[in-house]
Amino acid sequence: MKKHLFYLSMALVLTLFSACSGKKGVFTPTSSGRAYEILVVVDPGVWERPAGRALFDVLDSDVPGLPQSERSFRIMFTSPANYDATLKLIRNIIIVEINKDLYTQPKFKYAKDVYAAPQSILTIQAPDEASFAKFVEENKQVIIDFFTHAEMNRQISVLKNKHSDYVSTKVKSMFDSDVWVPGELVSTKQGEDFFWAGTNAATGDQNFVIYSYPYTDKDTFTKEYFVHKRDSVMKANIPGAKEGMYMSTDTLMTDVRPISVQGEYALEARGLWRVKGDFMGGPFVSHARLDKANKRVIVSEVFVYSPDKLKRNLVRQMEASLYTLKLPNSKQEGMEIPVNSAAKDTINNK
Repeated sequence: MKKHLFYLSMALVLTLFSACSGKKGVFTPTSSGRAYEILVVVDPGVWERPAGRALFDVLDSDVPGLPQSERSFRIMFTSPANYDATLKLIRNIIIVEINKDLYTQPKFKYAKDVYAAPQSILTIQAPDEASFAKFVEENKQVIIDFFTHAEMNRQISVLKNKHSDYVSTKVKSMFDSDVWVPGELVSTKQGEDFFWAGTNAATGDQNFVIYSYPYTDKDTFTKEYFVHKRDSVMKANIPGAKEGMYMSTDTLMTDVRPISVQGEYALEARGLWRVKGDFMGGPFVSHARLDKANKRVIVSEVFVYSPDKLKRNLVRQMEASLYTLKLPNSKQEGMEIPVNSAAKDTINNK
């Protein structure tokens, strides 16, 4: 009996140590809730006034680059008095704290895996409702990216242990790079400096593409240059059902922005693709990155074809794969997407 008590005591000590160190312990519950679902803990009065409406509008905004309107997140809310042990297990939580006696200016506070794992909690603190609303509106993209990246990191964790070895092997042999894509991408095609893998699933066709071209100068990383290259590559490698049909980029519905991937510059393009001469189309997301070792640009892209169905989760699930791409001679360590760099001065990590 003493021996069993000793082992039980040691297990409890290790669990407490793990909890204090911020890591998931043996008895840490698994978080609940669906992907891209957020619980807002806020006073009901604040939630109904302009401060709460400002936060609601951020979370309720449309996902960019989709052919139809889809909200960024599914929103739930509860008062602090009802924020019980069950609700504390939800995977994504925003806590609103407005108190003039405690805070002199608005700020974020971030905590990970506090009550369950995986879990992300963002606390927004402010001295008054007016400054809270202004802060939330000014940091709209920070809030959206924070939870979007948290969900993508969960997908990357899944991919780490369950990805297509065949696709990884082909990408390694063709581009001297590595990438993790879902194992369901079983249909493939190879071209000149081009590789495609897709699902052809009835519930939603998800696709991954990687290709390369020489780097010339800084103008290589512009929207005009990217669209020109993308159209020429897709025309050569992804034709339509009939002669003269091919995948093209909807220029008016495509936006680009600089982002950081594993600490390096990347040009993100997000928009719609269409098949010229046909009615097929859908959303895509591309990352154009510089392979310094070989003086070339490597583009990794995901696109979805899922007519008459919601596409947000299909796109974001695949988009996580783009962040796993390791370029030749890369010094990257780990695949987790960091908190948006724009939030470095306003988010304190516990």
